[in-house]
Amino acid sequence: MRIEEFDYELPPGQIAQQPVEPRDASRLLVLHREGGFLEHRHFYDLPRYLHPGDVLVVNETKVIPARLWGYRAGTGAKIEVLLLTRQEGDTWETLVRPGRRVPVGAELIFGRGELQARVKGVTPAGGRIMEFSYQEGPWEALLERLGEMPLPPYIKEKPADPGRYQTVYAREEGSAAAPTAGLHFTPRLLKELREQGIEIASILLHVGLGTFRPVKVENIQEHVMHAEYYAVTPAAAATINAARARGHRVVAVGTTVVRTLETVATADGVIHAGSGWTDIFIYPGYRFKAIDCLITNFHLPRSTLLMLVSAFAGREKILDAYRVAVREGYRFYSFGDAMLIL
Repeated sequence: MRIEEFDYELPPGQIAQQPVEPRDASRLLVLHREGGFLEHRHFYDLPRYLHPGDVLVVNETKVIPARLWGYRAGTGAKIEVLLLTRQEGDTWETLVRPGRRVPVGAELIFGRGELQARVKGVTPAGGRIMEFSYQEGPWEALLERLGEMPLPPYIKEKPADPGRYQTVYAREEGSAAAPTAGLHFTPRLLKELREQGIEIASILLHVGLGTFRPVKVENIQEHVMHAEYYAVTPAAAATINAARARGHRVVAVGTTVVRTLETVATADGVIHAGSGWTDIFIYPGYRFKAIDCLITNFHLPRSTLLMLVSAFAGREKILDAYRVAVREGYRFYSFGDAMLIL
């Protein structure tokens, strides 16, 4: 399967630069896999498509201020660092720009010197392993003060409220990017869903390089996913399994939820609690075990996320839906509108 099979044209003006207010006022393109027909709704219409007993599975990861701006000791060269994964203690896997200025052994300084880092190694993906040091902590307070929210490069305008790049149910810090399908939920909408009899289960996947790393090979099967940390509690597994046993649907909020559930599910769709690292890569031909419906945003061309939704709904149906979304003026990417795939 070739990378060009997952391409489409998008006018730059349809890349959302700011989120809509309120969150659930974003548009919702509903795609019915059986028949392939589309409906144009708003996200606050979601309850009409869910049934009592269905379980909505959300990712409760929280984005950290993962982007740091510093300079190299000795040369003064400005360096951008994106924290990806905490390994142990104060050692992190990172992405750096420009990488050529940051060899092993380089020392970096952030702020007024209250945070420093030393490069210990280079990753297979071209990132850097960095060990950070500081005199006064805690680390979280330093990061809050010196770091900034790691908005994607296609967003040129910072939102007035940085909290708009967090879901309202974010709990566990650790992501370098938001699970954007969840950005459309409001406390009011979640309350309405619960009152309707929809169960809500929370799982965890810390978004890192595996989610947003571009595909650089022509044959997509040669792409290697970067591992990301996940955790599924016994309570969440029990809730999901009970709903499925009663014949209700599992509705995944975002591709990170899909990848987590498909990682921990057995062949018959039973979810097992646990934690670890997943590098699952889902593309057309994959047989889904754990989910019945998917809420997702519109994804970048040639991305692993577009391949995942194409695997779930069919590549032609997804690309046709994207063409309709472009024609109808939907807003794309992180702060854009949403799709519900039934």
